[in-house]
Amino acid sequence: MNYRIFRLVIPAALLILAACTAEVPLKESAADAALTESTGPILQQTPAGRVAGEVMAVAYSGFREGQHPDRGNGAKNPGREEILEDLQILVDHGFGLVRMYDARENTRTTLELIREHDLPIKMLLGLWLVAEFSNHEGCPWLDEPIPEEELAANTLANEAEVLLGIGLAHEFDDIVVAVNVGNEALVDWNDHMVPLDRVIGYVRQVKAAIEQPVTVADNYVWWIRDGAPLVAEVDFIGVHTYPQWEEKTIDEAMPYTIENLEGIRRAHPGKPMAVLEAGWATTASEFGERASEADQVRYYDDIGRWAEAMNITVFFFEAFDEPWKGNPANPLGAEKHWGLFFVDRSPKAVMRR
Repeated sequence: MNYRIFRLVIPAALLILAACTAEVPLKESAADAALTESTGPILQQTPAGRVAGEVMAVAYSGFREGQHPDRGNGAKNPGREEILEDLQILVDHGFGLVRMYDARENTRTTLELIREHDLPIKMLLGLWLVAEFSNHEGCPWLDEPIPEEELAANTLANEAEVLLGIGLAHEFDDIVVAVNVGNEALVDWNDHMVPLDRVIGYVRQVKAAIEQPVTVADNYVWWIRDGAPLVAEVDFIGVHTYPQWEEKTIDEAMPYTIENLEGIRRAHPGKPMAVLEAGWATTASEFGERASEADQVRYYDDIGRWAEAMNITVFFFEAFDEPWKGNPANPLGAEKHWGLFFVDRSPKAVMRR
């Protein structure tokens, strides 16, 4: 997740519930499996529309204090014992589905540990795409153009990432239930943009190579405004929505979330969806009093009840606080504090019940 800087107002009329008779298969080859109820609300899916049958899932990245992904001088990854501890914590708190963000070392280790210890966890496998063109004019924290040689290397890295992901999806086909190609690589404020035609090419490559459903994760604004060509390619739409970033209070949060998703369904009827990121930071200099454990409990419960009724899987962002994220000079920055658990693995209020 990157800093959210967009502001888009969707008309309040989108809150009106309407009947929908479109098909919403999670995988295109099972078109009859997940029809919406003809008398249900616009977002209603049947249970077959859930990812691996789950309602509340969680985004997982295991970096602890002092650990971080490769930021130019190498990564400092969590160890096997630390990842196993994380997985056991998640199982103990009822999570049976996790989302991971790339196809590299930590993800492979996580898959190996799930298999070795016969843990009751499935995975939405992510393929991380890095910038294939420079968005220095659109991204507020990208101060200068990305050099052409770096972009060329990134393209090769993305092609290698896709192959790695295909390999993991085959090797761990008992655990990997779906594959996500790219994370916020299309919305126009990010620093790792990939051309839409290239993303579509990667999606087609993955779909041709594996049996699992394939999606792409991006912001609801992008899906509504620009998503039609990609909607035609994916098996289900992967949505990010963050009312807290858009200055919504906890009382406004759930209606706004529904509004975002109804906007997508109206723009692209007949395609199932899953919420691949939605969360509530518990500490944030950016959000003031809107960041709290109490409000995280409220949003988690509200979206969970709604998702159960709608048969829409929600990956709550995220499992554990991650100090490496955001501005190193601001320990109270929101990016570091989305976890359901603190970085020391102690549970926040939402997980102490």
